[in-house]
Amino acid sequence: MLSSPSGAGKTTLARRLMEADRGISMSVSVTTRRPRPGEIDGRDYVFIDEPAFRRMRDDGALLEWARVFDNFYGTPREPVEAAIAAGHDVLFDIDWQGAQQLSEKMKHDVVRVFILPPSAAALEERLRARAQDPEEVVQRRMDDASAEISHWPEYDYVIVNTDLATSMAGLTAILTAERLRRDRLNGLSAFVREMQKSL
Repeated sequence: MLSSPSGAGKTTLARRLMEADRGISMSVSVTTRRPRPGEIDGRDYVFIDEPAFRRMRDDGALLEWARVFDNFYGTPREPVEAAIAAGHDVLFDIDWQGAQQLSEKMKHDVVRVFILPPSAAALEERLRARAQDPEEVVQRRMDDASAEISHWPEYDYVIVNTDLATSMAGLTAILTAERLRRDRLNGLSAFVREMQKSL
C-alpha cells in the first residue's frame, strides 16, 4: 500500500513501479469524484455515482472505503481477492483510512509504505504545478496534509520523495525484500524438505 498527502508523488511512484514490474497488478479504486484531465475510466479509477457507491459499500463489495474531500473512494473486493488467489502482488494507492481498514482485514498480507514530500513548500508547489484543482481545493489539501502526515508511524516503511529515481530505488528494494520474506515464499518448506532428502 502506498499512502501520502496529495501531491507527495505516490501516484507517480505507483505508475513507475507498475511499468518496472509486471508481477504487480494495480487495485483500481471506485470513486464518486469527477475524472481529472487525462484520467481514463477503468484504468485510473472506476467513476460511479454516490448511490452506486453506497450499494457496493452496503453489499460488502468493498474491502475498504473512505470519504475524502467530499468524495467517496473504495477498493472493490472481487478483483483483489482474485489477483491474490492467482499469486499476484496487488498495489494499492490509498489514503491512511483505507490503509487502516485493509491492515485489519488482511493483516499478514499487507506492506505499508508512506510517501512524504521533501518539504511543505515542495508539496504546495507540486499541487499548484499540476493545475488540476481550483485554488480552494489546493488550499484544503494543504490544510489537511498535516493530519494525513501524522499517520506515518502506522506504516512499515517511509520514503521521503526528494528525488524520483532515489524514491523508486527505495520502493523497488522494499518490494524485493518483502517478496523474499520466509513466510511469503510459497512452497519453501516442501522445497527444503526435498533438498534435505537428497543430501
